[in-house]
Parts: sequence; C-alpha cells; structure tokens
Amino acid sequence: MRPPPAGEHKPGRVEDTGDHQHPSGWRVSPAPDGRGSPPRKPPPMSQMVKRFGVFLLILLGINIWLSTQVSNTPSRARIPYSPTFLTQVEHNNVSSISSKGETIQGDFRKAVRYPSNAKHTVTHFDTEVPTFANNNQLSALLQQHGVTVNAKSVTQGGSVLLNILLGFGPTLVIFGLIFYFARRASTQAGGGLMGFGRSRARRYEEGTVQRVTFNDVAGIDEAKDELSEIVDFLRNPGKYRRLGGRIPRGVLLAGPPGTGKTLLARAVAGEARVPFFSMSASEFVEIVVGVGASRVRDLFQQAKQAAPAIIFIDELDAIGRSRAASVGLSGGNDEREQTLNQILTEMDGFDPATGVIVLAATNRAEILDQALLRPGRFDRRVDVQPPDRDGRRKILEVHTRDVPLASDVDLGQIASTTQGMVGADLANLVNEAALLAARRNHDQVTLADFNDAVEKLILGTERRILIGPRDRERTAYHESGHALVGMLTEGADPVRKVSIIPRGPALGVTLSAPEADRFNYDRQYLVGRIKVALGGRVAEEVVYGDITTGAESDIQQLTEIARQMVGRWGMSDAIGPIAVIPSDGQAPWLPGTSTPSETTQRLVDEEVRRIVETAHQQVTELLTSNRDKLDGLVRALLEHETLDSAAAYAAAGVERAAPAEADPRVGEVVHRRAT
Repeated sequence: MRPPPAGEHKPGRVEDTGDHQHPSGWRVSPAPDGRGSPPRKPPPMSQMVKRFGVFLLILLGINIWLSTQVSNTPSRARIPYSPTFLTQVEHNNVSSISSKGETIQGDFRKAVRYPSNAKHTVTHFDTEVPTFANNNQLSALLQQHGVTVNAKSVTQGGSVLLNILLGFGPTLVIFGLIFYFARRASTQAGGGLMGFGRSRARRYEEGTVQRVTFNDVAGIDEAKDELSEIVDFLRNPGKYRRLGGRIPRGVLLAGPPGTGKTLLARAVAGEARVPFFSMSASEFVEIVVGVGASRVRDLFQQAKQAAPAIIFIDELDAIGRSRAASVGLSGGNDEREQTLNQILTEMDGFDPATGVIVLAATNRAEILDQALLRPGRFDRRVDVQPPDRDGRRKILEVHTRDVPLASDVDLGQIASTTQGMVGADLANLVNEAALLAARRNHDQVTLADFNDAVEKLILGTERRILIGPRDRERTAYHESGHALVGMLTEGADPVRKVSIIPRGPALGVTLSAPEADRFNYDRQYLVGRIKVALGGRVAEEVVYGDITTGAESDIQQLTEIARQMVGRWGMSDAIGPIAVIPSDGQAPWLPGTSTPSETTQRLVDEEVRRIVETAHQQVTELLTSNRDKLDGLVRALLEHETLDSAAAYAAAGVERAAPAEADPRVGEVVHRRAT
C-alpha cells in the first residue's frame, strides 16, 4: 500500500513581515535576481472583470471616433460622364474637380437631382472618364467654364492620424497582443526565452513561522539518526574539518512511495537552518537538448552562492536511470543523458569547503546509474522503509494531533491492524475516520470510525447490489473456503474478518493478517499463502463440482508467489539457488539479469505447476474431510453476512492458536471473489 508522509507539519501563526510565505510553513527567500520566488497569485476575479471592462470601453471609444472621422467624408452620387457630367459643366454648375486616372470627383454649385426620380438632391459626385474621350477637349471645356481642377488625389482624405490608424492599426494591435502574452508567459515561466536555461528550483529559508524538524517526522528513526550527522556538519563544520573529516557530498533517500523521503529532506534543512533548494528531476528536462544541463549548472551556482545550503532533487530516477539501458536505443546523446552527465560533473567539482550537500529521493534505487552511486557523488544511501508497529503508532500520533479522539481509541491497537501501511496510508486512514465521524454527527472520532475506515481502505467500499440466493450461497462457500483453510493450515495468517457483502469489484472478501510484522518468509509460510488462495476455488469444486470466474484474483496471487519461489528465491530443487526471473523494476537488458534459455523457462513453468497442483490436492483433502466445519461457517455467513475473527472461528468450530512470539510478518492478505 502507498502511504502519506510519515509526519505532518502544522504551520503556526504567520507574522506580517512583508516576505512571501510558502504553504509548507517556510519563508520563501528568492535569489537576488528573483529566481526561486514563489509563483505570483492570479488577480481576483473582480479585478480581472474590471480590467476587461476598461479594455472594452477603450476599444469602443476608438471605434466611435473612427466612425465619426469616416462619416465626415461627404457622400457622392455616381453620375454618367455623358451627358450628365458634360451638361453640368456646360451649364456652369461644376465648381471644382479632382482626378486620379480615369476617376473624377467634384462638387456642384447648385444641388442636382440625380436620377430624376430621386427624392434627394446631391452636391458631390464622381464619374469615370472613358478611355476613348479626348482629354484635350475636356481640359479646354473645364477652363472655358471656370472649373477649378485640384491636385489632391481622389483617394486622399481625412487626417494623417486617421490614415495611420486605418493603415497600421491592426498590425500594431497584433504586435501589442503578442508582446503582452509573451511578457506574461515569461513572468510565469521565470524569464521567458532569456531564462529558458535557468533553474526553476524553489528556495526555502527559515522564517518566523514554525519550520519542519525531526519532531514532525515519525516512524523512521533509523533514517533520522543517519541524517543527524548531516545536520551536525552543517551547524558545526569546523568540528569535522579539524580532524580531516569530509561530509558526504550526496545522500540518496531510497524507499517505497509515501514513506516520508521528501519530508525527511525538509526536516534536515529545518534542523540545520540553512537555505533549501527543492526541484523535481523531471523539471530539468526539456525537448531542447542542453536546457537541462544549463539548469543544473544554474542550480548548483545558486546553492554555492548561498552556502551552506542543501539541494534536494526529488524523483531522481527521472534523469538518473542507468545509461546501459539506453545503449543502441537513443544514440546516447539525448537530453536526459546530457542532464545526468552535468549532475555528475557538478558533484565531482564540489569543493568540500563550500558546504553544499545534495539530497535526492527515489522509489527505484535499483535502476539508477552506477556513476551516481560511487563515492564522491551519492556516497551515502539512507533506506527509508515502511514503519513497524511502534513506528505506525507514532505516525498516528502525529496525524491525530488536531483530531479529537474518543476514550476508546487505542492507537497501538489500530497500528497493529495496519500492517504494511506507511505514512501516507495512515494519514489517509485518519482523514477517512474523521470524515465518517462527521457524517455520523459524532463529537469525537471513535474506535468504530477507525475500524470502518480500515475496512473501507483495505476491503473497499460497500456496494448495494441485489444478489440472487444461489450466487449469495456460492460466494459464502467461496469465502468460507479461504477462511477455513487459513484456520487449519499451520503457519498461515489468522483470519481477521470474513464478509459476503460486495465491496469494490468483489462479491466477498476474506481478510487475513499476521499477529506481528514480518520481514522474512520461509517456504512453509509461502506454501500456506498458496493454499489459502486456493481455498475458495476448491470449496466450489467440493460443494458444486464446478468452478466459476470468482477465483481470478486468487489465481493471480498464487501464481505470482509460486513463480517468485522458483525463479527468485531458490525454493525449488529442480532450479536450485539460481535467479532466472528479473527483480522488480529491472528489465532483462539491465546489468545483473539475463534472459533464461527456453529449457530453463520450461523447467520454471513445470516447477510452478508442481507446487500449485500439490497445494491444490492437499487443500481438496483438507476441505473434504472438514466439510461439516465448512457448512457451519457458511450458515453463519448467510445469517450475519460479516463475521469478525472470534465469530468466524466459533462458527467453524476451530480453536484459534495462540500467537507465536517474535514471528514478524509483513502486510495483510485479502482474498476477493471477483464479480
């Protein structure tokens, strides 16, 4: 399961110091050139509406002004050259004209009604001179009747400003919009094209608000102990240097998702009280080759200027994958590899006296390039593993600081029923319990709220669907088969709950969980897991002589366990202690693995089949000889639908074995009958 951060920071009261405050409770202190500053908040909606309204009013005013300027030009009537125009010249009724090419525009001395049936008279006209007309005779006629011939072009009119606006206005508007959006994009992207290669790391410094410290991190004490040396060096570097000691240049935090790696890095910075530069590895990489390397250089330059400081790179595997896997695929010259090479170069060039330490977090340390992990770069590795029972209790205490708990809530008991959960899961559990309590109008969160929240997260949400009597009975036999095999198989996890209420995609569920955490698996325990997974299918075979699709999830679980036993853990005499299946997260072309031969693959399949078939035969004999216990458990399930541990053992008539001491087991097992 995936969990929340192992601890949670509760920011205190923020003083009005004029600095930007980050939601995490740190004061954001940008670099002198502005980089590392928090993103600007968008203006409120009312302000945006007001700005848009002002913009519309300005456009409307310009439109009205242009309309009035255009309307000031007189309207002209189109008249024929002959006989109308020539006749009006001969009658001395044309005062002036202007021409360009064959087009003539002019004014009458007295208004003329044209055409003759028109309602209004006109004073201004235009006409076209035919190409065959005698221009010399026309000029003589105009001079004879005193017509003024203007030199102004017929298309020239209005003011110079109006002509500029009409000619260049659209172009200016387009360039203005481009400039505006470019400025806005550059502000949001940290400098636009000029800042394309700059680091976008967020810089945090200690402020007047509550900071994240080791007190906010719970359940991972071993990791905190290892990192305390880093904190001590940043606070008192002289103590180590006078003895010739050198602090590690890089510390790799490795572990499953949600175990608190990012929170640990922030706690180191909070304890050391030094600037903290945080950036995700994926933010280095762009489509343009070389940008990521430029951002790496800029990030390390900023950190050196602010030393002593901490650089934190989250999800390092995004750029730190093994380069051996890319040989022959990308040519070895892509952006990711260039960025990785730059990180290696920068970490090699560290001066031990600069006081800059690189922290990085990853969920998949096994795929990282070996050059990153050698001494002088990430020369210390801190494994952040899921917490044990005591660690889960401490994490629950952190997340329930602000949650009113009822007197019946025992966090230690809740921690014992949440095997395999990490910080994120436990934070989600507390939140779900609080939501359930609020919906039930409780004043405090009770133990029942926590139990229901655990069932919701592990088993799924109840579905209200109508199931026929035959399907309901068959589901009861299926789940009873899982439960009874778990009760009667030596070394199997005890049954915690059996239910035939549909949850999520399943029609019924059986929950088995160990008494204590477990960090190692023996062959007997793994075979017991396979038998319990087969219990539902075998129960259907014994009772009905037929099988259904409900065992799909069970078959996937048992096949995976058997294949790992043979191919990874050396639990097959036919294969021996040889790894023939790649580890999780490793592809066949990565170092340390190779594709097995066809003969070996066939042998693996045969051994897997042998283990499963042997377990199937034993489970069949077990359920056949204990048919009365199976039927008794089914009757109780059909009556009550859900049975807890005590009720299930009582209904089956099986005495529960006393818990073994110091027999730790990791995680619970859930068997579901698929829809």
